[in-house]
Amino acid sequence: MDAAPTTGIGMARPSENGLQAAAAAIAMKGVWKVFGLRAPEAMAAILREGLDKDEVVKRFGCVVGVADVSISVAPGEIFCVMGLSGSGKSTLIRHINRLLEPSAGEIFVDGEDILAKTPAELRALRSRKIGMVFQSFGLLPHRTVRDNVALPLEIQAANKQRRFDVAEAALAKVNLAGWGDRYCHELSGGMQQRVGLARALAADSAILLMDEPFSALDPLIRRQLQDEFLALSRSMGKTVVFITHDLDEAIRIGDRIAIMKDGVIIQIDTPEEIVTNPKHDYVAKFVADISRLKVITAGRVMEPVEDFSARDSLDIRRLRKVASQEPLAELIELAAQDAAPLAVTDGDGVVVGIVDRQALLQGLRKGGPS
Repeated sequence: MDAAPTTGIGMARPSENGLQAAAAAIAMKGVWKVFGLRAPEAMAAILREGLDKDEVVKRFGCVVGVADVSISVAPGEIFCVMGLSGSGKSTLIRHINRLLEPSAGEIFVDGEDILAKTPAELRALRSRKIGMVFQSFGLLPHRTVRDNVALPLEIQAANKQRRFDVAEAALAKVNLAGWGDRYCHELSGGMQQRVGLARALAADSAILLMDEPFSALDPLIRRQLQDEFLALSRSMGKTVVFITHDLDEAIRIGDRIAIMKDGVIIQIDTPEEIVTNPKHDYVAKFVADISRLKVITAGRVMEPVEDFSARDSLDIRRLRKVASQEPLAELIELAAQDAAPLAVTDGDGVVVGIVDRQALLQGLRKGGPS
């Protein structure tokens, strides 16, 4: 296993493990962000000399927030960026809608170069295509819940009836129907976060940027909102970039996870791969205490049908079938009820593998075969 990078500058980058810019909802290529009065000078020296983070501070008094990041996010994907405080994850997400200007690199949204857009074009992009939900709710105390939700439509100059109808529909989606006439101070923290999410949904943005939206909430409310968010995002087909410092949350929510440290993305993978195949010591430390039961799937621990058939004479047609994405926890529950192996099916219902108790134990021990 490789050692984790200490500065994140001048080092080889992981594969972006995603789509090309033309096919991606979001694509970032070689994005850097350097903060400080001498940022342009420092950026030139980084590219020319490969300076590390400490050298940039010492020579130029500048801080590297994001270092040579390249990612692609597919349409409809929930892409989690996970890292500790100061890792650069919140800085990174603010480049997607150009709330921050990069020091270097390229950024594309639906194939459009957002760095080439005028201020007016950027405002249109933010109001119609990209919604954002922050950790701080950002609600206006002098406006009702409904008027807070309708704010994006007001910016878009929608008429009053449309604002009312869309806001009511958005509130219903987040289980706040009937609360439109209240003021935000009358709502609990979890309800206020729902209002923030409803406001993003009201704009009907194809892309949602969510910067630690649930981190200030109590664990029970947080999990409930995670469930509601997952159901909403799947049903509406939103592309989501979700920032979190909580690996459990990233694993639960993300289709893929990017782990950040010192402004660098050091691994991008599915939750299952992050847990079972960490590529750096830094990632391995994060996943050391993560339960594999809800991360490892039947598709990972199964044996190919032909290998199993060669060893055991068994009528596969009579076996109980489970989807390849079924988690290990569910497989163990089924195995406790019946000693017979399980037939694993793909998305078309075709049996592609077999899981017996030996495979389950192997999965528990080291994650199963690659």
